[in-house]
Amino acid sequence: MNTNLTLALRRHSFNLLLGCAAGSALPALAQTAVAAAVASATTEMAAPVEDNAPMATVEISSRKTRSSVALSKNEIQKILPGTNPLKALQTLPGVSFQSADPWGNNEQNLSLFVHGFSGQQLGYTMDGVPLGDQQYGNYNGLSPQRAVISENVRSVVLSSGAGDLATASTSNLGGTIETFSSDPLATQGASVQQTVGSHRTSRTFARYDTGAFGDGSSAYFSILHHEARAWDFDARQGGDQFNAKFVNRSEAGKLTLFFNYSDKIEPNEDSTVHVAGETSAPYTRPFLYPNFGAALNYLSPTGATPAADGNNYRNYYSDAQRTDYLAYAKFDANLAEGATWSNQVYFHKDDGAGVVAGPIGVAGLPALFGVYYPNQNLKQVFGNSGYAVRTTEYDIKRGGFISTLRKELGEHQLEAGLWLEQNRSSAYRRWYALDVNHPTSPYDRPGNPLITQYGSEIDNKVVQLHLQDEWKVSQDIALQAGFKSSLQFADGQFPVQPARGAISGGSTALPVGSITTKKWFLPQVGGRWDVTPQDQLYFNLQKNMRQFVTYGGGGASPWSLASQAAFDLFKRDAKPETALTYELGLRGNHPLQLGAVTAIDGQVSVYHVDFSNRLLQISPTPVISSIIGGNPVLANVGSVRTDGVDLAATVHFGNNFSFYNALSYNRSQYADNYFNGATLVPTAGKNVPGSPEWLNKFVATANLGEVEFQLIGDYVGKRYATYTNDLSVPSYFLMSLGVSGKLPALASWLKNPRWRVNVSNLANREGALNVVVGAADKTYNTFPIAPRQGFLTLTADF
Repeated sequence: MNTNLTLALRRHSFNLLLGCAAGSALPALAQTAVAAAVASATTEMAAPVEDNAPMATVEISSRKTRSSVALSKNEIQKILPGTNPLKALQTLPGVSFQSADPWGNNEQNLSLFVHGFSGQQLGYTMDGVPLGDQQYGNYNGLSPQRAVISENVRSVVLSSGAGDLATASTSNLGGTIETFSSDPLATQGASVQQTVGSHRTSRTFARYDTGAFGDGSSAYFSILHHEARAWDFDARQGGDQFNAKFVNRSEAGKLTLFFNYSDKIEPNEDSTVHVAGETSAPYTRPFLYPNFGAALNYLSPTGATPAADGNNYRNYYSDAQRTDYLAYAKFDANLAEGATWSNQVYFHKDDGAGVVAGPIGVAGLPALFGVYYPNQNLKQVFGNSGYAVRTTEYDIKRGGFISTLRKELGEHQLEAGLWLEQNRSSAYRRWYALDVNHPTSPYDRPGNPLITQYGSEIDNKVVQLHLQDEWKVSQDIALQAGFKSSLQFADGQFPVQPARGAISGGSTALPVGSITTKKWFLPQVGGRWDVTPQDQLYFNLQKNMRQFVTYGGGGASPWSLASQAAFDLFKRDAKPETALTYELGLRGNHPLQLGAVTAIDGQVSVYHVDFSNRLLQISPTPVISSIIGGNPVLANVGSVRTDGVDLAATVHFGNNFSFYNALSYNRSQYADNYFNGATLVPTAGKNVPGSPEWLNKFVATANLGEVEFQLIGDYVGKRYATYTNDLSVPSYFLMSLGVSGKLPALASWLKNPRWRVNVSNLANREGALNVVVGAADKTYNTFPIAPRQGFLTLTADF
């Protein structure tokens, strides 16, 4: 990094405050990401950071012309050892994150909004490798916690307005989330960490570092085993993971090799269905597994569910099975003074399945099964249990190449880059018997399907180019300008087509064909002004595009439309979603002498977004269920206008106490009504459902001798549950507590033993954690807030 372009706000020690960027008290939660933490996936600490270290040295630089914040490994693990890097971001302004488990690992019910954009409209990378758009049942990537063991994460960086032009993503309308893995340590050693707690939790992590060997080489090997019982039913969640990383540093550059293996099975949670005017929707909707006798008694002799349960009938089990292999090789070459060239190749293989064992008499299933087994006893066909096992079986094989060239020419920093990826993905919907004499479990992969409802194969190629220049106009002012080009070449086929009547609308075939989308000029302009040595003003203007989803048979994808004619019409007329983002911010860092107050760090950022060509899956006919669907049409339905402000500050009271608070306001409203084929849906002026207008977070940290206390509060405002804003879920406020300290070293070979206690949902609140917007105006789903849970973690180095 050109040091002339860096504003060193100051290097100082203070209490680690979670929710600020690197080191718990990133001097201003909204300060731009640390140049060292963001760009330097190439440097690493030579020794581990103590979990309860009361002091930290944080260097903040202002290389970014946008709001960009980094959370360090230490701060991520304080929330809860092993937490999903995405969950760690929930303490940052403008971020709304919810999931059913304390770690944020369950992907089926995960909800993420950043400045009004949903999680599927953000971009994600791990060490530069694209992770896709994070949809459940993903077709183009994997979640960060499956890409790298949480304890091996060095930092996670949120660019909440617009990401770097170089980000390898086709979905980053509303910003980017970059996860970086830690490098091997310079000294040989091992570390072991064990977490136990509520609902039979056991998380075991171990890592061995070789230390330096040969000529500038080092490596580590790491394993993880995690399991915990779901809080509202008896099923085990978790799995196993392995990481290995090799680094060689020389005068020529830095070579990095990384490998990740992840095998996880997570029983899912069923959401509660709400209908306007209801009074008796259950708080939880737990599965009946493993009590198969209760599951049999739950159904009538004909296989019918209790009428009183309505749409909230109980399934026997549901789970997500995912096996991933991810590897990359990267070389950062030092070409000459002020010139570097980074080249990276990567490969990802995923074998996954989403599984549901549910009653055969619900959600239009008798009609579906009757297509394949007309005039037959369906209960006998499916094993005499009254249940059938449905799977959506996924396969991803993708590989890519990322190249970035950087060159300093006088007062200019030039950068040019290329990203290429080919992704072959498939999705097959199959149905299996649940034999009354040999029932399967969530940990089994079903075999011998009775029905293959459909099967898709999609070949997608992506090309992304970018070029930018950062010009140091004066000692205090820098301007940045550039653009990227995004091209996608997708072809989808259905080797297995559904039988007539197996999908709604009487269609006999799901669509096949290719769609090519090209956007050659997506510009970005930004600047920063060092107003004083402690204060900086920045602005950014950037246009982004989200490429069409390349998934076959479900979701908001052209290859999920009900007919070839609908696909051809979409191909001719539809446009990809685009967003034009404006950011303006001021950040500062000031030492003070106001009695007990010794420093204050803060930021205010204001933003506006023009989101155009919004794509929505709409249906003029009633939606029977997510299994059968209605008669979907995917179309552009207008624009969204977003205005927001983030206010964040950390107040330091000497070296033993600090208080951080972040207040966010976001108003995201639809600009247009749309026609669903039958009626006009009045959405103009309505708020985007699922995204709260108001968020407030605080983190209070106190160090008392060898013990650190940390209290976190998270307020999420009211969220609308329908597109027409006629139904909503109330606000909630949750707190969590973390206490950590040192243990005595009982032997000379035992180093830095530590303990940590974490309590989630401290006040044991109940409510709607996240809302799933319904396809119908008067229906929506919610997942409940998990109860209070406690965990103890013991860590030691050897």
